Amino acid sequence: MNLNENEHNYSASNYRTPDGAPSDIVIFTITSEEKVTAKKALPLRELQVLLIRRKAWPFAGQWALPGGFTRDTETVEECAIRELREEAGVEHVHMEFLKVYSKPGRDPRGWMISHAFCALVNERYLQDRRASDDAEDVQLFTLSETLEMELAFDHHDIIRDAYRRIQQQMLTQSIAKEFLPEEFTIGELYQIIQAVVPTFEEKNFIRKVTSTQSRKGLIEEVRHADGSLKQSNQYSQRAAQLYRFTGYVPELSIYS
Repeated sequence: MNLNENEHNYSASNYRTPDGAPSDIVIFTITSEEKVTAKKALPLRELQVLLIRRKAWPFAGQWALPGGFTRDTETVEECAIRELREEAGVEHVHMEFLKVYSKPGRDPRGWMISHAFCALVNERYLQDRRASDDAEDVQLFTLSETLEMELAFDHHDIIRDAYRRIQQQMLTQSIAKEFLPEEFTIGELYQIIQAVVPTFEEKNFIRKVTSTQSRKGLIEEVRHADGSLKQSNQYSQRAAQLYRFTGYVPELSIYS
């Protein structure tokens, strides 16, 4: 630090600056595929990650997260929004800042400090996805497939960190409602949670999410106009009670 430096003798050349400040974006979704079985059953739901195949060096031809360099006329968040649109054709997605990645050697082009963003979104936001700009392809892969692939840069690390973030959100926020119809069964809600948190088990699940004592009624039973309980047998042989979210925002874990 130069203690004699001021606005008149300051020079940016006195400071080492990064060679680039990219933004990388991790987009998760839960896909839904109807099962073809003799008996009624819940659809197959899987957590998947959006990846692009890179066109240019470095790592040409390899799969990576969408992302790119921040311009000096925009913020890193604005860069993330632009790059997601330009590389994957995805827009109107609410992303949250995840973490800064600055490990030396993470990018062969020089000292690159990446700002990562992540989101768990409904698949409808990804329906118009298409490869463009610096990407030659864009696809969804299951999380297990993704972690076994040879990804560019340090994108394995970013995806793992983002996965831990959305697991925490699934257990502490009501984001499951983004993947459910307005009226749903307990089985559907439970399945959405397990798609993101496979190890989740809660023996008293129904009591906890409906209890006014522990959760102030996160969800409530759906009733007909005459007050009778509304049920559905869309995914089961026996009719199951329908529920809906009440709008209550919990302060602690809502599922365990």
